[in-house]
Amino acid sequence: MMATGEDLRRIALALPDTTEAPHFDRTAFKVARIYVTLAGDGHTANVRFRPEEQELKCLTAPDAFAAVPNAWGRQGWTTATLARLDAAELESALRTAWAGALPKKGRR
Repeated sequence: MMATGEDLRRIALALPDTTEAPHFDRTAFKVARIYVTLAGDGHTANVRFRPEEQELKCLTAPDAFAAVPNAWGRQGWTTATLARLDAAELESALRTAWAGALPKKGRR
């Protein structure tokens, strides 16, 4: 089954200390900082990975993940096409991004 925007919201809000707030034309999910934004149409999300995590995701699942094509992409922001992920793959990506967004003292 393919992931949806509702899956992203449910998974993100289940991660400890995650909050949800509007962010321009998107919905942002953050702990100490934003780690994922969901497009208004619910079809894509921009996920913040570390550069090496971004490279791995884009290499292993190029149909699902692509670096945002600008300076944001060089900072690790990666567009995920939700319909090309299942819920487990989405959860794995969100957990990775969430861990990277924790305060430096709380990183797991």
